[in-house]
Amino acid sequence: MTESTTKPGSETAAEQPEQTIETLDKVAPGDPVRQAGMDWFVLRVASNKEGSVRDTLLRKVQIEKMTHLVGRILVPTEKKKVIRNGKQRITEEKLYPGYVFVEMQLEPDGRIPQDVFFLIKETTGVGDFVGTAGRPTPMKEHEIEKMLLDSRKPDDEPTIKLVFQKGETVIIKEGPFQSYEGTVDELIPEKGLVRVLVTIFGRQAPIEIEEWQLGKAEEM
Repeated sequence: MTESTTKPGSETAAEQPEQTIETLDKVAPGDPVRQAGMDWFVLRVASNKEGSVRDTLLRKVQIEKMTHLVGRILVPTEKKKVIRNGKQRITEEKLYPGYVFVEMQLEPDGRIPQDVFFLIKETTGVGDFVGTAGRPTPMKEHEIEKMLLDSRKPDDEPTIKLVFQKGETVIIKEGPFQSYEGTVDELIPEKGLVRVLVTIFGRQAPIEIEEWQLGKAEEM
């Protein structure tokens, strides 16, 4: 297999496809790490405002015709299956809470172009870029690669990810054994259950309980 000699971000403006809102918030396999002349930066935003900030910025960039200065705007998420009271539901969790990733072009002196600066700063929920005031720090290569990999995850059937580990001490928060302390004996992720060993009347007994009914002992 012959490796391409084209460096990331070396595509000319003429070679780049026209950017739309539908493409600016997604990453597909084969997309360049960077668009020509641009780099990736991390924008701090208000908690739980990541999606609204991204959507607002995408619209503004399109309306103001600034796609030559601002490229993709991403909020990487992960789908997670949760079981509660025996019922399954799918949730979408942000992988980087409080941050939005913006691909943009800076001035030669490292500052954000004035029009872009005001477009971003006047958006509700926006804080500041990671870096010194007015001079955002570009993301490092390995940081960009990980963020882009997280952003292009396929929409496969989400899995159940249990937060507890075998041998961990937990407290039962709900149910007939509320306030009992026990030890995690087995994880049953396909059912969202955790088997906990609890001491009842001086003897250890295994109890299968839904994960949401448990808490970490050190946090209770």
